[in-house]
Amino acid sequence: MASPSSSQPPSSRWSSPHRSSVIEEILADDRNSEARHKQLLEAAKKEHDRVREDAERVYRQQLQKEERQRLLDKIREEEERVRREEELAAERVRLNEIKSKQIVIPPALPDPKPPTAPTVNGKTAAAVTAFPAAKGDAVPPAPGQTNGVKIQQPTEPVAQASSSLFGTKPQLGATSGTQSLFPASSAAPNKAPEPVKPSSSALGIGNLLNGAPQTNGIKTDSGASRPLAPPPADSVPDRYTEIHKNLKHLRKSMMDQSKANAAVKARMGDMRREIRKSVGQLTVSSGAPGTNKTQQQKILGLLREALSNQVQSNLVDPKDYVLEPREPVEGAVHNDPLLPSIFIYLLNIFAKAAISQFINEAGARPETADPVGVCVAATFSEFDFLWRGKSMIDILLAKFRIVCPVLFGYRGSEKTQQGRERLGWWKDNGQWVTEQQHMDRMTGLGAGFASISLRKFGQSKKDNPYPARNYWTAMARIVNTPPDEISNTQCVVLKSMIQNYEQKFIEFYGSAAIAALRTALVEFPAKAPQKSAAVNSVEVLAQVLKRDTGLVLR
Repeated sequence: MASPSSSQPPSSRWSSPHRSSVIEEILADDRNSEARHKQLLEAAKKEHDRVREDAERVYRQQLQKEERQRLLDKIREEEERVRREEELAAERVRLNEIKSKQIVIPPALPDPKPPTAPTVNGKTAAAVTAFPAAKGDAVPPAPGQTNGVKIQQPTEPVAQASSSLFGTKPQLGATSGTQSLFPASSAAPNKAPEPVKPSSSALGIGNLLNGAPQTNGIKTDSGASRPLAPPPADSVPDRYTEIHKNLKHLRKSMMDQSKANAAVKARMGDMRREIRKSVGQLTVSSGAPGTNKTQQQKILGLLREALSNQVQSNLVDPKDYVLEPREPVEGAVHNDPLLPSIFIYLLNIFAKAAISQFINEAGARPETADPVGVCVAATFSEFDFLWRGKSMIDILLAKFRIVCPVLFGYRGSEKTQQGRERLGWWKDNGQWVTEQQHMDRMTGLGAGFASISLRKFGQSKKDNPYPARNYWTAMARIVNTPPDEISNTQCVVLKSMIQNYEQKFIEFYGSAAIAALRTALVEFPAKAPQKSAAVNSVEVLAQVLKRDTGLVLR
């Protein structure tokens, strides 16, 4: 049986009522009548008006949005203009304040008179700046006496004899205690001796009257046979400054030569860049031998090439670049009165690169100074590079004198222009660098100086170009500063000279070095009139050495 819907035609079965009504209107009899046309026109007009009103409304809203955005942009522009003008006004006010300030620079104080040497039993004792002989120094052994009484000295090496000052090194298999950084005494292997607090009266920096210093178990004379440290820096001609000026003239001369000599121009620049590159590649040894051998050999090869003068540079008198006059020495490799100018020039470049490495790298990481110090000592001690039997390391020291004068006994106030110049405070584009930058520079230079002056040459056939006595002298110049002239720069340099190098210092001077460390790290900061961060850092180093190595200085 068919469903009711099946009898309906398809058009009526699927069409919607609305569609049917529209079709009916279209197919209506009056679809072409005038009334119908009017009706449709009115409906179309209403729809047109509605669409137009909606469009006008949207257009007005868009215009309002655009106007509001323009106002916001204008407000932001005016606010930015006002902010810039306020900043400019504040900067001008600050500039006017700075211009209005007048700093009165006091005149330089007269040089202090050197203190008279104390006497013992009518005989002159060692001056306060005297230093004991280190290993390798040519000082004849003599029995030590104090007030006419002969002092019995131990026969074992100083490095071992003085180890009781640090405590006994734990034996293998021990379950307690911390292994000391320094060698321990073998006198009492089962019992650690009490730490000895060295007195400043035993120190060559302060007074060497209470005992004769020892060097490798040999007693050395504490009296007239030991040389004295140089007098205060201002009382002697500054030869290092003259050397520095001569090196500047040499550099200008080499530029002139490169314009006239094509061979010099073609090779000099490459050699300069290779030396700087090699010095910059020196790294802290990881324990493997020959870590920096490639760089060292590269530097030596370039300097030998310069010494052979293949580019035919002009010859110069080396006496203009050394501290003291030199006479020909029998058996010396170079006794001639002249050397190739490019050789001296490249030694200057090498020294400058080493100083830059100390400043730029060792300031943040003092341990990076040591490989540079090794390279410097090895290079300047080369037999081929000696002139009349001595090294040309005065070229490097002249640069040290300019950038770190406190190592050479110069003092000054960090609050005055003149004082900063005397302390080596650097200028960048005519302006003093910040205090932090200055202290970082001094940290790197102090560590660099120690890395050069505390090198061992006992097993080498070469002569040490800068023996340890220069380290002692530099330390003495700093710690002998009157309390009212102590500066933060001196404290920073002193701390960086000692940190990481105290073991080498003690290996050179034994118990005298321990007394020197007490004076430098305990007594020197204690007499400073102001306890600044730099002064406190020196005192803290004494505590760090006690914690890490067992060295008791107080």
